[in-house]
Amino acid sequence: MPASNKLATITFIALAMLAPLGSRAQAAQCGSGPGGFEAWKAEIAREASAKGVGATATSALMQTSYASATINADRSQRSFGLSLDQFLAKRGASTIVARGRSLKQSQAALFASIQARYGVPPGPLIAIWGMESGFGSQRGNQNMLSSIATLAYDCRRPEFFTEQLYAALKLIDRGTLSGATRGSMHGEVGQTQFMPKNILAYGTGNLDNAANALNSTANFLRAHGWRAGAGYQPGEANFAAIEAWNAAGVYQKAIALMGRQIDGGQ
Repeated sequence: MPASNKLATITFIALAMLAPLGSRAQAAQCGSGPGGFEAWKAEIAREASAKGVGATATSALMQTSYASATINADRSQRSFGLSLDQFLAKRGASTIVARGRSLKQSQAALFASIQARYGVPPGPLIAIWGMESGFGSQRGNQNMLSSIATLAYDCRRPEFFTEQLYAALKLIDRGTLSGATRGSMHGEVGQTQFMPKNILAYGTGNLDNAANALNSTANFLRAHGWRAGAGYQPGEANFAAIEAWNAAGVYQKAIALMGRQIDGGQ
């Protein structure tokens, strides 16, 4: 066979082998609006099933809807661009600190047990609790799976949220979460607003329960380098663990500052 014909044959075979992959990639292609969401989630459900995800979870995925409110919230996180003073005022830091000091006293035994186990003092945990959910009063009312599926489909950060989606499906398989679980705009759930991957890695029980959520948060911080007795202000050893909790610099500084005030500093 002439070399040109051999090359043509090889090219044809290669394209034939790639064709199913190409159509699969096209079906699961990310998007910037609701138009392709139904085809995308059907393909993801097939992929998940092939990877061993159970029927309950894949069925829950197929019942999700495109969460426009989540996309709008994801595009307008303006508070992270504020100065520290502006951010503290907007988030009600003085109220969080005042309530936090009271909770530190009223639940002293809980916080003592957490500190003994994980080395994390009450202040930063309470600051995170207050910042994330108003001490459990604002845990979100969005469908968790729809929010995460929408963000996994969206072209802005599909890799990150696809990992979160698979974690959510695994948690639904286990019965830890369900297709009806409610959460915040990006799929965070519980008293301290955990994402699904973090629930798998660090969760210590039902995160709607304050004690479980606080233990889980301390477990996360310890896993990210928290050292008992070390400082947690910017420049100190444990500030890196706070940085791991949230990527926004103004948020990190706010947690450190409020935590110090709750723990008795100025």
